[in-house]
Amino acid sequence: MDVERVPVEVRTRAPTGRTACYVVGSEEALLVDPAAEDDRIASTLDRVAHVAVTHHHSDHVGAVAAYARRADATVWCRAGRAEAFESVTGVAADRHFREGTAIETGDGAVIVRETPGHAREHVAFETPTGLIAGDLAVATGSVVVGPPDGDMRAYLTSLRRVWAMDPERLYPAHGPVIADVRATCERLIDHRLQRERRVLVAVHGGARTVEELLEVAYDKDLTGVEDLAGATVRAHLAKLDHEGRVDWDGATARPPVVVD
Repeated sequence: MDVERVPVEVRTRAPTGRTACYVVGSEEALLVDPAAEDDRIASTLDRVAHVAVTHHHSDHVGAVAAYARRADATVWCRAGRAEAFESVTGVAADRHFREGTAIETGDGAVIVRETPGHAREHVAFETPTGLIAGDLAVATGSVVVGPPDGDMRAYLTSLRRVWAMDPERLYPAHGPVIADVRATCERLIDHRLQRERRVLVAVHGGARTVEELLEVAYDKDLTGVEDLAGATVRAHLAKLDHEGRVDWDGATARPPVVVD
């Protein structure tokens, strides 16, 4: 089954400045994450039969409506998220998918795999040669996970799931194709857990607000990305609060009260 990767210029906070769109199949193909109109994508529309996105962030959905209309394609979205999908794409879904749904191309089925965390509706698309992974993973650096849309517990679970699946490769939305899938999942998990430990130590050391935690939990210049780092810290605090390891009310973090 052919997987054609087309990185397109788009407004995104990702360092690449591009989002990779994928065309899966040589006929009756699935078009994934058409972020913006591009001649290279337009040239494939005669064989496109389905359009879907990994999640609803604006840098993944910009050309969904235009290309679905021009290809007369079936538009898919995550079950239970149809209203949100229509609000960001401007087009109503024809069909809904969930875990295990098979989207049939002329070359065989593409299977939907739920991978929430970066976004609540985030999915990946399993092909015989690898997993189209959206914003689940990147070859270098890390992925932003921040509330209200992001969930750190779900994100780590999704990485562990993909590690267990052990696909041949990952086709990410940003950056190059990833061949060392398990090593990448391990790196991203370790990075998040290391950050979590720093946040936890900072809370026990007296830091209370996100601003204070940023000063302690990050040892690098955050100019231009302070909002993204702050969102990630909030996601870590929400996870730690759920686990009973900190008390976090959305504004202030404290060590949990221990009752003898």
